[in-house]
Amino acid sequence: MSKHMVDCDVDSGHEDVGEGKEANAECGESDDFREYSDPLPGFPPIIARILATLDDPIASSELLLGYIEQQPVIASRVLLLAKVLATRKRSRRAIPDLAFATTLIGLNRTREITILSSIAGFIADIAPPGIAGNFWQHSLAVGVCSEQLALLCAPPATAPAALIAGLLHDIGQLWLYRFKEEAFITAWRQDLSHAAGIEADERERFGVDHATIGAWLAEHWWLPPGIGTAIRHHHAPDKALNEPLVPLVHVAEVLSNALGLTDGGVSRVTSISGAACRALGLTWDEHSRALFMRIEARMRHANTFLPRDALGKR
Repeated sequence: MSKHMVDCDVDSGHEDVGEGKEANAECGESDDFREYSDPLPGFPPIIARILATLDDPIASSELLLGYIEQQPVIASRVLLLAKVLATRKRSRRAIPDLAFATTLIGLNRTREITILSSIAGFIADIAPPGIAGNFWQHSLAVGVCSEQLALLCAPPATAPAALIAGLLHDIGQLWLYRFKEEAFITAWRQDLSHAAGIEADERERFGVDHATIGAWLAEHWWLPPGIGTAIRHHHAPDKALNEPLVPLVHVAEVLSNALGLTDGGVSRVTSISGAACRALGLTWDEHSRALFMRIEARMRHANTFLPRDALGKR
């Protein structure tokens, strides 16, 4: 797979969205946001519950097993993975039930499958026809990169939270597409010939950009504040680096584009914030190849167990 060069720009030239302008945008759009968000299908409550039990492995295991037992499609994915692992270990022992399967694949992998399946199902429910697959592929790529960066850099942010923030980083775009489709498509096409970036075009057209709307949605769904902050600042992280998820998701999006993890579409590879790289302790050298290979392997695995045509199934 070809790799685009990732330029770590120490003095990042991200556009500065002034606090006053952002506040004015929020005042101008909050009524529309509330009006259009209420009819959305409910965000999976299991996501917040997973995050709330991260520090308690027993409670987390019980939560996941109870949930998966009520979700046939997720259960089938867990059982399939358990059978694959058993085959690799040359074990002839049958997989008697879900409890055994989750024990075999481990808590972290069970949690990951549940997060991916639940958010994929939600995106399939709210995405307009024809765009769910491409939107999911980009979201998945950024989620996988965020998760792997969290495991590598060991910031004070968990891998599950990084995965969720990455999966939801562009959810504001889906909101704009769903409720203001024609205007959003015009802004998107206009961005292809402008250097200012999609956020500037969105603010000009709607008074608010997709990152701000995504942060509103995260708050609306009672997700931890750090996830909303990461969504809000994923294009311009430098003013919010005190939140560990912010540099993770920012670097993850640029890296996912640079690695070409999605099929088709426009590759919007931008320079990485140097401050975000330093916050994560990242240097791009010959040792980075191991990280790239892990990301690509995890992406292939995720696509195997959650292919694009499975988005509508839970």
